[in-house]
Amino acid sequence: MGKLRGFLEFDKTKEDYIAVDKRVKNYDEFTVELSSETLQEQGARCMDCGIPFCHSGCPLGNLIPDFNDAVYKNDWQKALRILHSTNNFPEFTGRLCPAPCESACVLGIIKPSVSIELIEKYIVERGFKEGWIKANPPKNRTGKTVAVVGSGPSGLAAAQQLNRAGHTVTVFERDQKAGGLLRYGIPDFKLEKNVIDRRIAILEEEGIVFKTGIEIGKDISAEILKTDFDAVVLCGGATHRRGLPIPGSEAKGVVQAMEFLKHNNQVVDGVEQTTAVLNARGKNVIVIGGGDTGSDCVGTSNRHGAVSVTNFEIMPMPSADRTTENPWPYWPFTLKTTSSHKEGVDRNWSISTKEFVKDAEGNLKGIKTVEVKWEKVAGERPKLIEIEGTEKEWPCELALLALGFTGPEKTIGEQLGLQTDARTNIVGNNYQTNVSNVFVAGDMRRGQSLIVWAISEGREAAHHVDKYLMGETTLPTKEKGDLPSV
Repeated sequence: MGKLRGFLEFDKTKEDYIAVDKRVKNYDEFTVELSSETLQEQGARCMDCGIPFCHSGCPLGNLIPDFNDAVYKNDWQKALRILHSTNNFPEFTGRLCPAPCESACVLGIIKPSVSIELIEKYIVERGFKEGWIKANPPKNRTGKTVAVVGSGPSGLAAAQQLNRAGHTVTVFERDQKAGGLLRYGIPDFKLEKNVIDRRIAILEEEGIVFKTGIEIGKDISAEILKTDFDAVVLCGGATHRRGLPIPGSEAKGVVQAMEFLKHNNQVVDGVEQTTAVLNARGKNVIVIGGGDTGSDCVGTSNRHGAVSVTNFEIMPMPSADRTTENPWPYWPFTLKTTSSHKEGVDRNWSISTKEFVKDAEGNLKGIKTVEVKWEKVAGERPKLIEIEGTEKEWPCELALLALGFTGPEKTIGEQLGLQTDARTNIVGNNYQTNVSNVFVAGDMRRGQSLIVWAISEGREAAHHVDKYLMGETTLPTKEKGDLPSV
């Protein structure tokens, strides 16, 4: 695959970014486009490694060496067919996926891995630019109807696969526009919303019906949905946000990260007006939580014009390289510095937040913390120990809680009597719940996870739904090791 010994000839290339002082003035994507020749060189770096561990690293099972080879040979249409055969929405994953495939790349043992995610993004964007990506409605309809609840990546993937099988698919979304967290959880500077809109337009042209502004369980009971459709696929996500139950948590200015990010996306979209409590302008902002959501809050706060942006993480600072506890080809728990971090933030590790300090009017004015260390005991969970004498108070008018999610909301599950696990996720054996015509996929089934897992779950669920409805299915599934025809 690629060019023989190409990995010795070419170095890994990344996209350049527009300068910080320019990009923080707006919410546009800020990557600088690479040439086709440069991308061909990146495809050439894919080695004939014998066993492509990138396949196992990718939850979708993308045929990575195959599309890399096609790019190297300048056959972009073939690359697009290969990529679309396993991934419904590479324009999303090519921008947002943390690329576990690159962590599993064999070349990554000795050199920087192949630029898989970068190549993926440019393949699909070339497809849109050249007009190769068009609606492909099914030639025949089965007469079966399917309701998909939630229009995030798992819901969209399930909907497209089931529509391809010939079923009549209706997608229900409680927000006013489709896209789920793609639209209202990811800042525009990482994913401009016209990227979502152009894909939704294709899905609608293929025959999928989107009903937005309708919340299942409230506007329409889940029981009615189960009765009116031959099958229901729940893809609503894990939306219960973790709080921080410490003194002062009710202060004005203590805000959930997703509330902050969603509001900002709606402001950028022109459907909401800026709210003072959800705007970082002129404030000392502290983001609690060091993951991608925390990073998104950092980038958004800088664009608002925050006085300062600080980031707290209770865990120790990760190492720059893999440790013996974290070998290849597993995901590397190493230090990650995002483009948002490079725009300006004071990052602090091993910090525990103890109290939100309020003024007389109940507004947040500061945060009290203490430094911590983690004590490892063989056979036990690490113990958190506060370090005496390290107490500190930080000025803060806006605290953003980016602490992750605990599970799906209970309304639909309770109305349908669905079985849940210890983490409140809906149990789905082969994606089928204990109610025969109700299926579940994505974060509602597996808990908070990656976009690439969401698309994979949606595709897999569609396979089982089609088999339930028709007795057999031609939709692919990784479980049987199905190889797509490209």
